[in-house]
Amino acid sequence: MILSALLTSVGINLGLCLLFFTLYSILRKQPGNVGVYAPRLVAQGQSQASAEFNLERLLPTAGWVRTAWQPSEEHLLSTLGLDAVVVVRIFIFSLKVFTFAGIVGVFVLIPVNFLGNQLSEDFSDLPNKSLDSFSISNVNVGSNRLWIHFCAAYVFTGVVCYFLYCESLYISSKRIAYFYSCKPQAHQFTVLVRGIPVSPESSCGETVERFFTEYHPSTYLSHTVLRRTSKVQGLISDAEKIRKRLAHLKLSTQSEQRFRRDGFLGIFGRKVDIIDHYERKLGDLEDNLRMEQSSLGKQEVPAAFVSFKSRLGAAIALHIPQGVNPTEWVAERAPEPQDVHWPFFSSSFIKIWIFKLVVVVACVSLTILFLIPVLIVQGLTNLEQLETWFPFLESILKLNVVSQVITGYLPSLILHLFLSLVPPIMIFFSSMQGYMSFSQIEKSACTKVLWFTIWNIFFANVLSGSALYQVNIFLEPKKIPKVLAEAVPSQAAFFIAYVVTSVPRIVFFGLLGVTYFFLAPLILPFLIIYYCMGYIIYRNQLLNVYSSKYETGGKFWPIVHNSMIFSLILMHVIAIGIFGLKKLPLASSLIIPLPILTLLFDQYIRRRFLPIFKAYPVECLVNKDRADENDPAMAEFFDKLVSAYRDPALDPLQYSRNTDGQNAPLLGAAEV
Repeated sequence: MILSALLTSVGINLGLCLLFFTLYSILRKQPGNVGVYAPRLVAQGQSQASAEFNLERLLPTAGWVRTAWQPSEEHLLSTLGLDAVVVVRIFIFSLKVFTFAGIVGVFVLIPVNFLGNQLSEDFSDLPNKSLDSFSISNVNVGSNRLWIHFCAAYVFTGVVCYFLYCESLYISSKRIAYFYSCKPQAHQFTVLVRGIPVSPESSCGETVERFFTEYHPSTYLSHTVLRRTSKVQGLISDAEKIRKRLAHLKLSTQSEQRFRRDGFLGIFGRKVDIIDHYERKLGDLEDNLRMEQSSLGKQEVPAAFVSFKSRLGAAIALHIPQGVNPTEWVAERAPEPQDVHWPFFSSSFIKIWIFKLVVVVACVSLTILFLIPVLIVQGLTNLEQLETWFPFLESILKLNVVSQVITGYLPSLILHLFLSLVPPIMIFFSSMQGYMSFSQIEKSACTKVLWFTIWNIFFANVLSGSALYQVNIFLEPKKIPKVLAEAVPSQAAFFIAYVVTSVPRIVFFGLLGVTYFFLAPLILPFLIIYYCMGYIIYRNQLLNVYSSKYETGGKFWPIVHNSMIFSLILMHVIAIGIFGLKKLPLASSLIIPLPILTLLFDQYIRRRFLPIFKAYPVECLVNKDRADENDPAMAEFFDKLVSAYRDPALDPLQYSRNTDGQNAPLLGAAEV
């Protein structure tokens, strides 16, 4: 009977179709040898792109699973870096947490929930209401069986905290080991210094040279003064577009098609040789670019990348104030050279400050506007509301298949479509905020997307009200547990459908799993399936598809930790409200210490492990510097370090007379 009701509750016909489609799309050959879809293979010269249609590529096969499964973690670390290993560890951590949660939920909580009869008066409508039969809503008010959920909340919190501790310990130790094993990196020896007090009698470069030679005489190596190059970067971008256009024309245009009219839509004007036209245009751009580059010496920014002879020297300059005035000689950690976001240095402080305010307003506005599709989705999940809005569809909505598609799949699909627009918008917002590296921009965008998703997908769907109503709820903190306890269980069906129809969203799915662990444990098997599939898929993508542009050394792990702590606290708040609604005040009171203990654990983890993710300790820096003293390759490394942070906009163009090759370099290495 339980199995029958379970199959009915998830909509077995639609669910099997969705699951089959998902598995089919996943089991199709992953791009392990498809050059067009594999930037990593293209970069390694292993791509064999073919324009011909190949039916074999459409046939499902599990061969790539074995290939993705075989490489060891040490192999991933040596070939892909620590960031890739941390991504894999996030999946392993999630699988540990939700495997335990799934065992408790499926074999303990679901039977306890189903054996309740709180919803028995509505038992005749089992096909539509049976999902609630597997949730805590079906447990009788005041029932002693609720103590099982109470114990489960405590045990689950303890297990999650234990796994968080073990994973933080493991990743932090891997971070230290990776630091010892990696070759010297330019950013380990360099800091960015801003707020340089330049006197009228000397240039910025002379000021930096004089200051660091005097106060860091034994460790100072070199410096690179920064310039405003926004105009030059624009010219380079235009030249690159023309170069690509010219290369395409030379490959595809036949001799009789070379002549076109240069007027409107190619209809008016005189006939010109289109290839010769673009070559002259490219030459003019190069001339303009050289003129702009020659004038950059007068457009210095009071900032410079300063390099040192040791990692310890760079760390001392970074962590100790350099001048009496704290707004001058401000040192920041330098990103990797390829990670530098050069347009950042062309913006003034006032411009960056204004853009930060604009981004805050824009993010809030986007959050409010996104409530429109959320309200549409909530209308689709409620057939009665749909019939009220569109009475002429009443006969169609009564069809079982139509109602399953509209209430089960369509809401999630609509949310996915709208949500797909959010990441590029957040990346654009973050790029406006004045971050000096691409990694900082992407980290900021990821954080924005995460909290945007938590608010608009979780809270907005759960509360199902207007923006003003949601704000009012949080202005009355005493009512939060009660409101969440009433609202969250009622949306279990929607979030199960959301998980079934999504690609794995690691952090947000973790929040859903933790929140619904004791409320509606039916979601847990779906989470386990997706984390298992995501583990294999991401290993394959990391090995064969993704080509990393920079390495952070696993610095994004604290984001996962913070999200999990937030999820636990949210679960505790809901538990307090649930036990209050179920007339079990003692359990509600005894849950209160749980979020306090969780926050104390969080503080311990922050003190114990977070400093390792912010900076390497002196012990590691000194040991690594001493090991490098006997390395003969360090002399060559320091020679390259002198010019490692040179702005690419200062390099001359090299391709005006060499546009035949698709991979002709945009920028050369020669000095201006």
